[in-house]
Amino acid sequence: MNRPEAHQAGIRDVEFGARVRIVEPCNLYGCRIGDDCFVGPFTEIQKGVVIGARSRVQSHAFVCELVTIGEDCFVGHGVMFVNDTFSTGGPARGRKELWRETVIGNRVSIGSNATIMPVRIVDDVVIGAGSVVTRDILSAGTYAGNPARRLPAGR
Repeated sequence: MNRPEAHQAGIRDVEFGARVRIVEPCNLYGCRIGDDCFVGPFTEIQKGVVIGARSRVQSHAFVCELVTIGEDCFVGHGVMFVNDTFSTGGPARGRKELWRETVIGNRVSIGSNATIMPVRIVDDVVIGAGSVVTRDILSAGTYAGNPARRLPAGR
């Protein structure tokens, strides 16, 4: 009988700020999590990710390499960050030079089950639940849909 190569989920090589709260099980490795943050269960935060102070990452979120999240942010349940744009017509298959970064500003709230492609999002943005962000967001406001578009004020 063949045995698979097994990797244990857990918390390793993480730089934690003060008063961070984590609900296990989760898989955090090689990342930096700022003061007063919260990380929910069944969350993966990969190597090189930086999460700013007072931010919350809810359950079942996936934060891949090359993502930076600012301070006072909210990442809803099941939010998925993507760093591979399939620029060659398929997955990068480990070719990290094909990956792209995502930078999230301060005071950004991302609704549950949103997908965030490699983009830049400025401060003070709200992303609606289930939205797919495919382009940089360069002005504060509320965005929703697939692809995410700015909603008129008051909605």
